[in-house]
Amino acid sequence: MLIQRKYQQIRKDLTTGAFTLLIIIVGGTFWYSLVEGWSWSDAAYMTVITLSTVGFLEVQPLGVRGRLFTMALILMGLITIGYMVNRFTEALIEGYFQAGIRRRQEKNMIESLNNHYILCGFGRTGKQVAQELEAEGVTFIIIDSESETVEKAQELGYLVIQDDATLDESLQKAKIDRAICLITTLSSDAENLYTVLSAKTLNPKIRAISRASTEEAVKKLQRAGADAVVSPYITGGKRLAAVAVRPQVMDFVDGILTGTERSFYLEEFFIDPEICPYVGQTLSEARLRSQSGALVLAIRRSNGDLIPGPTGDTRLFAGDLVICMGTAEQLRLLNSILGPISSHSPRLPKQK
Repeated sequence: MLIQRKYQQIRKDLTTGAFTLLIIIVGGTFWYSLVEGWSWSDAAYMTVITLSTVGFLEVQPLGVRGRLFTMALILMGLITIGYMVNRFTEALIEGYFQAGIRRRQEKNMIESLNNHYILCGFGRTGKQVAQELEAEGVTFIIIDSESETVEKAQELGYLVIQDDATLDESLQKAKIDRAICLITTLSSDAENLYTVLSAKTLNPKIRAISRASTEEAVKKLQRAGADAVVSPYITGGKRLAAVAVRPQVMDFVDGILTGTERSFYLEEFFIDPEICPYVGQTLSEARLRSQSGALVLAIRRSNGDLIPGPTGDTRLFAGDLVICMGTAEQLRLLNSILGPISSHSPRLPKQK
């Protein structure tokens, strides 16, 4: 990135200036000691007061040769110190030191990531995904190779790594071994395919969601191990038709799926037999609706079967995913009733 390169250049210039000043001090000390025949302490003292231009008297009388050397020493010192002050002032004014502190903070944040999402690509689709993840309160990190795109992500306050997401090293920097979900929105289907393959190799348990441009790419990504593949063109076409035919239904669905000003939310809850007290009970016996106010819309069994609109006689089994709708408070209450579930726990909206 441009800012990082400038910061590195200023740091290099300051280091070079400090090293040059040290050489001048050592050189001046050796001259006064070896050529003028002074003691090492007098030589070092004379060098320092000369470079600092404090205006003290000479330690010992100097001849023409000594005075010419002292004049040259003063000029070299002024030039070197002036250069260092100039670079240091520029760094303070333009905030390069603060940028360095921010980078160290970001590095510490990356090292502490756990149960997070990795978003590969911050183009038009990736930016929208990031906004939705932020609205849901999800911890995520972005990987993108373009400098301008990375700077835009940083300006928005996102945690980002500038690197090639298709490389194993890039995913390892993003702590993929501790991540729970990978979302790829890269510009080409090939890049998305390579990224999913790398991710599944490094962390077989991670949930991989990918963008695809064609139906052929959808099939290949699924074969590569992607848990879900979304084609913006196919999905967009279906949604356009649905909005045209059923506009009110789509308005309602959009209102509970996306956005930060929602009144109702959709969420899924994992039924863990070790902490959920309602395993084996029917919905009527569990009384989830009466206890929380949330509505159970569907249940997905551990074998993949989906039960839409479950009745009061529908039983809850270990490994079920219960899909519910309700307000933020209702879903938060339902989560406490069913029990918090580590990586499967819902990302409930924050209280306002």
